[in-house]
Amino acid sequence: MAEITNYPFAEIESKWQKFWKDNKQFKAIEDPKKKKYYLLEMFPYPSGDIHMGHVRNYSIGDVVARFKMMQGYSVIHPMGWDAFGLPAENAAIKRNIHPADWTIQNIEKMRFQLNRMGFSYDWDREVAACMPDYYKWGQWIFLRFYERGLAYRKVASVNWCVSCNTVLANEQVEDGKCWRCKTEVTQKHLEQWFLKITDYADELLDYLDKMPGWPEHVLTMQRNWIGKSYGVQIDFPLANSDEKISVFTTRQDTIYGATYMVIAPEHPIVEKLSKGTGQEEAVRAFVEKVSKEDKVIRESTEFEKKGVWTGAFAINPMTNEKIPIYLADYVLMEYGTGAVMAVPAHDQRDFEFAKKYDLPIRVVIQPPDKTLNPDTMTSAYVDPGIMVNSDQFNGLDSNVGKDKIAEYMETNGIGKRTINYRLRDWCISRQRYWGNPIPIIYCDKCGIQPVPDSDLPVILPYDVTISGDGASPLAKHEKFVNVKCPKCGEPAKRETDTMDTFVDSSWYFLRYTDPKNDLMPFSKENVHYWMPVDQYIG
Repeated sequence: MAEITNYPFAEIESKWQKFWKDNKQFKAIEDPKKKKYYLLEMFPYPSGDIHMGHVRNYSIGDVVARFKMMQGYSVIHPMGWDAFGLPAENAAIKRNIHPADWTIQNIEKMRFQLNRMGFSYDWDREVAACMPDYYKWGQWIFLRFYERGLAYRKVASVNWCVSCNTVLANEQVEDGKCWRCKTEVTQKHLEQWFLKITDYADELLDYLDKMPGWPEHVLTMQRNWIGKSYGVQIDFPLANSDEKISVFTTRQDTIYGATYMVIAPEHPIVEKLSKGTGQEEAVRAFVEKVSKEDKVIRESTEFEKKGVWTGAFAINPMTNEKIPIYLADYVLMEYGTGAVMAVPAHDQRDFEFAKKYDLPIRVVIQPPDKTLNPDTMTSAYVDPGIMVNSDQFNGLDSNVGKDKIAEYMETNGIGKRTINYRLRDWCISRQRYWGNPIPIIYCDKCGIQPVPDSDLPVILPYDVTISGDGASPLAKHEKFVNVKCPKCGEPAKRETDTMDTFVDSSWYFLRYTDPKNDLMPFSKENVHYWMPVDQYIG
């Protein structure tokens, strides 16, 4: 065979790319006579240039899409842009360019580069999160959530990046630092909008059992992230006060061994506990220090436990003993109530903390084959056993004792059985400009009012000043902020937070099925034809 020494690749590629474009070769068609195939790839952020990661992932997708086309499937292989978010706004500050201009320029450049690669995209289905015809429907979806109580507002301790000047979701904090700029993350109390994903915790868990072929370690990670556990919520009265601190425990059988209490440094009662005790300064310093620490490391069993006494005491409701209340870095507000009854004989973290701060250790569960002595223990005994030092429950198997003590607590108003989850509702508020405006209006007379559907989309104004001083640019835009209440017509204020960019990228695969629909985010018919996604690559 003769060797080809001068292959005109540029000529051949441009010829066929023009042919594919002119003939809409890759146009996805809802053909009921054909089997469908949905090939979905990651929703890229328009950073300005495609890189080898894009080329690798999208080449894989292109091969699969073309193979399915040749097999006779009706294939949808779309592309779009995850175009809102911090990087564009930070780039605007750094380069003195508007984030909209920066983003659109990058989209045009990356679209050109992807076309040069010859990928088999149906560009008629292109979407961009920063365009009103897309983010209108993100606002519409938010309002449907709000109507059903799935979107709500509350004051919360949130992860705050002082460099990006915004809230970060837990998933955006890596080793105690901002995922984007690597600045140390601190805690801040702000009024925020949340999506009530906890209402779906059980459904999420159930579906993990309906995912054959998924790696078991991935399923285990998801189960642990949701973190469903059965236990009792117990009220511990404060000494010299009518207030109580509630704790959640799965080991109510060990309550007679609770010799102190530990609470999260972020707990709202901290300042009140230390007031007038002489411990105020030590508590403030500890809270400040812990606010900069990685929560994942704080929870680790290998992490050295640190704490400080608040100066206050609680009453163990089963023994009537006064027990000291400590702040501890290993307790988080994200799990349970943010307070823990510490049982050092039967919890390893509590044991290490008690040893460090010379706190009492009381054995209340003995193993069947030996007798534990708290003075000689080198680690906590965490397995089931026989209950001791537990009044009328002495001699019971601890698993039986769990139910007996739970029943006693409910009968005597000390606590109640409950189910707890590690999963927390999703904080979607961001104090930044380049995002989807939250469609809410605040009226002094009528309270929180949703923007009427007929007024959507709430357009993100172009004429803003982006200074990077920490205040939302929208809060300074008087024309955007000052509106009429949709209910009473009186002067009102518009919400100036924008939605987390991950809200935009949580439903784009549905919009791809019906991207030109201006009456609804997507039609049932199109979704029923194309969904579910058959192959995701990202």
